[in-house]
Amino acid sequence: MKSLDTIVRLKRFQMEEKRRHLVQIQTMIADFDRMARDLEREIEAEEQRSGIVDTQHFAYSTYARAAANRRDNLRRSADELKGQLDEAQVALDAAREELEKVEALSERERADTPVEIAPRNAGGRARAVLGA
Repeated sequence: MKSLDTIVRLKRFQMEEKRRHLVQIQTMIADFDRMARDLEREIEAEEQRSGIVDTQHFAYSTYARAAANRRDNLRRSADELKGQLDEAQVALDAAREELEKVEALSERERADTPVEIAPRNAGGRARAVLGA
């Protein structure tokens, strides 16, 4: 029974690790999206300030061009993380199922463990003994 309890704790730990990983990916996606929106606003402000919105124009702002590259990189990274997010969700679901199986097995084992009453000891008291 102790080894089963250890397995339950291990499975709980693994599930929590997978949950933390999922939350970390979600946080990164949200951060990247927020940074991309901030860069988009900066690009628009720079284009208004310079008066040139054509990215192919020779006098287009180098800051706006660099910010646009950074924004595009952030969007690509967020898209890649969304793929990882799906994988992490599948892994979390699998870990949750494994934990539920082991917990059910542990509960079944506890229910199957009979409690026997041992014969009275020298002091005249009965003592409970867990049988296996």
